[in-house]
Amino acid sequence: QVFTFNTVEIKVQPSVKVKNGAPMSIVCHADISKSTDFQLKHNFTIFKDGKLVFMTVSDKRDAQYEISMARSSDTGEYECTVEAGGKTKSSNSLHVWVTGMTKPILTAEKKEVLEGEVVKLRCELPEEVPPLHFFFRKIKMNSTPKEKHVFEPYRNFSVVEFSVEEGDNILQFDCFGRRNVKLEFESSVHSNKTLVTVREPFIKPTLNAKPSSNITEGDRIQFECSTVVARMRGIEIILQKNKTILNSVRDERLLKYSAVATLEDSGEYLCKVEQGRASKTTKLNVVVSELFPKPILAASMSKLDENKELTLNCSISVFRKANFSILRKNSNGDIWLTNSRNLTMRVNVNDTGSYICKAEVKGIVKESKPVRINVYAPVSKPTLSVVSGLPEVVLGKPLRLICHSVMGTPPITFTFYKGNEVKKRVTNDTYATFLDENIRQNDKRGYKCDARNNHSSGMKTSNILNITVIVPIGNASLGSIPYGEVEDGSETAFLCSVKEGSWPIHFRIFRKTDREVLVFEKSENADRVIWRKKTMNRQDTGTYYCMASNKANVDVKSHPITISVILAAWQKGVIAAFVLIPIAGAVTLTLWWFLCKKKKGNECSALATNLTSEKLTRQHNDGDYYSG
Repeated sequence: QVFTFNTVEIKVQPSVKVKNGAPMSIVCHADISKSTDFQLKHNFTIFKDGKLVFMTVSDKRDAQYEISMARSSDTGEYECTVEAGGKTKSSNSLHVWVTGMTKPILTAEKKEVLEGEVVKLRCELPEEVPPLHFFFRKIKMNSTPKEKHVFEPYRNFSVVEFSVEEGDNILQFDCFGRRNVKLEFESSVHSNKTLVTVREPFIKPTLNAKPSSNITEGDRIQFECSTVVARMRGIEIILQKNKTILNSVRDERLLKYSAVATLEDSGEYLCKVEQGRASKTTKLNVVVSELFPKPILAASMSKLDENKELTLNCSISVFRKANFSILRKNSNGDIWLTNSRNLTMRVNVNDTGSYICKAEVKGIVKESKPVRINVYAPVSKPTLSVVSGLPEVVLGKPLRLICHSVMGTPPITFTFYKGNEVKKRVTNDTYATFLDENIRQNDKRGYKCDARNNHSSGMKTSNILNITVIVPIGNASLGSIPYGEVEDGSETAFLCSVKEGSWPIHFRIFRKTDREVLVFEKSENADRVIWRKKTMNRQDTGTYYCMASNKANVDVKSHPITISVILAAWQKGVIAAFVLIPIAGAVTLTLWWFLCKKKKGNECSALATNLTSEKLTRQHNDGDYYSG
């Protein structure tokens, strides 16, 4: 009994898209080849989204999973597996979509609420499988519905809250659901509409102004704000102007507030009643007419010298009967000067400042615009100096000057001059600086500055400041006589010179062998210096160079020269004598020996023997003789 699975197939009837509520069948078919006709038991298993939904055993090659009323939850991936005789084969997966969602059910926690409370709603899709999207709507007459969206990944219902606002009377709510199938959204129909009625916890407040909302400054105005409330507990009434709270009461139906009216009290007032989340407001516009204009303070002059007389006058146009006072402004509080409309005083520098006057009518006090008074002390003679200290500057470097006046009321205007040419004007408190970047070597013009302020005494000028221009060292060079080779024991003169540079110049000469040694140092009011080395010896051999510097503080180094100390002529003669005389004697002896041997050999031999004996004898007895 041999058999084999050819294929296992799955299909849905009537189609892969089935309407919600319609019957649906999932059919599994096994195509098997057999060697003979024998009975075979088939185990059919049907899965939906990987979960077992149907299982049966049959002799037939087909099995059918019947669903009498398809629901959205039946949407998914179906697969069939057949097992027979120890062999198993599965079909491909098949997607089935049950179109159309069930109608959601909406319930409200309360059917009647107060303004400021919340309505709690529950929307359910009883036959749907999460994840699901829920949409709730709050519907009010003659306005666009407010919508809230909630995503529920694990349950088929959702709960939301809507706040009940001022003006809400009769409210309707509904909801609908939405799901995602194969990257497509499908929405349900809307639920039943749920009706909720709204009651007012209190009526809109009334706001009145007494005696009127149009009033003259100086008169007393009283505000009254009231409401009718169902439950007194938790009620609060607040009076505001420009978001500033003027007064408030709790657990009362009436608020009162009064004040003497000023021009600043004109504007919009707001009465607000709050209880829990409920809030209602009423607005009232108040106009306050001017009783009298602001006073005007006039000064006889705004800029004057110290010890001069100043007169201040305070007045109100088209109004004379008022209480006047004149004050000087101060950060720690205004300083009272007089309770009169006029003030005359002799001023000093400390009287500089801003002055105001005040006028009072019927308890209303108004203040004038401030008047600035400046009292000036004369400037003292300025001093001009160099910021760095000494009256000198290095050529090519900038020169910074400072002009300073010890006395004088600021602002002070400082003017800098180079010669008679104006270079800069600066307005400052007590000093000013000037930077001259155009310094020339032969510039003989002196500097000066003058200072002036608003005092009538005029301008003061400093003394003339002359500046020394320091020229930096340029191109140092070193030479010697003799140059190059110098005889031992002789005199050598070294000359260090510069091409340019301001005096005095500091010269230094160094010798360099295995280390650098300072051999000469001197400052001169000249562009050169000579160093005479009386006696040169072998240790003076080496490389020499010189360095020159002045007040510019820049060291300039010359090119090096090499000095070699050699033997003197007489030293060479002595060495030659010691070397050449023995050589000449040896040559003479050798020549004599050769001639003698050629003439008679025996005589030479005897003579040589006698000479040798004589030498040996002398060597033995004469301690002054050295062989060789």
